[in-house]
Amino acid sequence: MRILLGAVALVSLAAAPALAQTQSQTVTDATGDFLSGYTGPKLADLDVTSFSVSYDSAAKLFTLGTTFAGAITPGTPGFYVYGVNTGKGAIRPFGSIGQGNVIFDQAIVVQKDGTGSIGGTALDSNWVAIAGNILTVKVPLSLLPSTGFAPGKYGFNLWPRTGFSSSAQISDFAPENATLAAAVPEPASWAMLMLGAGAAGGMLRYRRRRQATPALA
Repeated sequence: MRILLGAVALVSLAAAPALAQTQSQTVTDATGDFLSGYTGPKLADLDVTSFSVSYDSAAKLFTLGTTFAGAITPGTPGFYVYGVNTGKGAIRPFGSIGQGNVIFDQAIVVQKDGTGSIGGTALDSNWVAIAGNILTVKVPLSLLPSTGFAPGKYGFNLWPRTGFSSSAQISDFAPENATLAAAVPEPASWAMLMLGAGAAGGMLRYRRRRQATPALA
């Protein structure tokens, strides 16, 4: 019994951190770090302070979470572009401003009023939520078909901007000069979890059998 309990404990300790660390990825971004070449208004809702990406493989759904230095205010300048590298990463437009590693082949555009689109496809209004300084965007995998990467390896970057005509209208990048992937649980992590569940089930069955066995005279 002690050996079985020990195995369950070890498996749980090994598996739980791995799962927690790989379901989503988050980067933080300094407050007030507007790009040096940015010429637009330095609004708090154009200053990214954190960006996270997660992928639910069962629902086939990405969740993009962003916080800003201040509450998102509709009617003020600016909107948000999420670049996504689904495999081919064909577009690399920001080398001249020191962001050459921001590569993408799809772009999600979200307005401050909560509307959004991918290419010519509008996002469902239920997929975009704004609460103060927090923007949450849910995107089905069907709108981001792979061009080579597994969904959990897609690369994401976010840049607020005030217009599409020049790089001087981009206020910030998150992450800086990189992309962020939403790693999903690795097969080894799932195996550890299944082993832990099996061991726990075995322990419960063993205890029930002992309780059901009549004591010998």
